[in-house]
Formats: sequence, C-alpha cells, structure tokens
Amino acid sequence: MKFIISGKNIEVTSGLRNTIEQKLSKLERYFTPDTEIIVTLSVEKERQKIEVTIPVKGNIIRSEQTSNDMYVSIDLVEEVIERQLRKYKNKLVARSQGHPTASSSVSNFKKEFFESEEDVGEEEEIRIVRTKKFGIKPMFPEDACIQMELLGHNFFVFSNAETDEVNVVYKRKDGAFGLIEPEFH
Repeated sequence: MKFIISGKNIEVTSGLRNTIEQKLSKLERYFTPDTEIIVTLSVEKERQKIEVTIPVKGNIIRSEQTSNDMYVSIDLVEEVIERQLRKYKNKLVARSQGHPTASSSVSNFKKEFFESEEDVGEEEEIRIVRTKKFGIKPMFPEDACIQMELLGHNFFVFSNAETDEVNVVYKRKDGAFGLIEPEFH
C-alpha cells in the first residue's frame, strides 16, 4: 500500500507517520500493493482530526475521526475503516452471488479478501424501512437551506433553479452549509 500523509496546522512527525503506517498496515491483507491510502491530519483548537480516504474502483472508502488526542483518532479511524471493509465485502459478495472476483469493482482487493469467511454475515443487512415521495420544485441553494432549517432537517433535496439538476444541501458539523451537486462520468 502507498501512504500519502499530509498535515494541516500540524507537522507530520516521524512518530505520527510510523503510528499511522503501523495501524493502517493491518489493512494490507485486504488491498493490493499499489492501493493508495490518503491520510490528512489536522488540528483546530482542541480537535485532533484524521481523515482516511481509500479510492477503490468506482467507490471510496472513507472515515474521519476527531478526538482531543491524535493517537486516539488514529485508533478510531482504523476500526471504522475495518468495519466499512466488512460491509463492502458483504455487499460485493451478495451482488456477485458468491463470485466477487468476477466483479469489475474489486481490482484493488486481494483475492484472499474474498476467500476468508470470517467477515461475511457479521454485519447487519441494509434494509430500507420507509420510502418517501415529495414534489421537487426549482429553487436556489440559499432558499433550500432556509427550507431545510424551517423543517428542522439536516439535509434537503431540491431541484437547483440555476442548473435544473437535483442537488442536496446539508448542515455541516461546524454549523455551515454544504451543497452536493451530481457529477456524471
């Protein structure tokens, strides 16, 4: 695996780099040697945050963890990534009906990832328990944010009056707003 480690408002010391590589090297059993793991460390006031992104063909495995100690954040992010990998494996196995290596989306994974039975069935199946339908009228992103606030939700789906595309506005952890726009490849 190839580690790309950077820092924002923090110097990436050799101790931090070694700890990250040691913790995340546990993931080597899942990935091929050319898989990139992008790690960003940042510090804001008392918050020590680590973001880990692993691009796999067609998807992204990502976790962001924050605590008051960077080493605790590193431990937490490794656990979350492992859990996500188990869920992703189950999804691939289910989609391919037990033959995941035939799927084109597994190029970053080692064959052994699918041959071990230890993780399959460990996670709860994803179930959609409710479907909502609602009319989408064109509005500007700022108006969508106001509507979201009025409804007391933390996200809102709308048709963008500027682009005629379906967008999502959401409330960020820092209290600001975010906008999700589709990007088709």
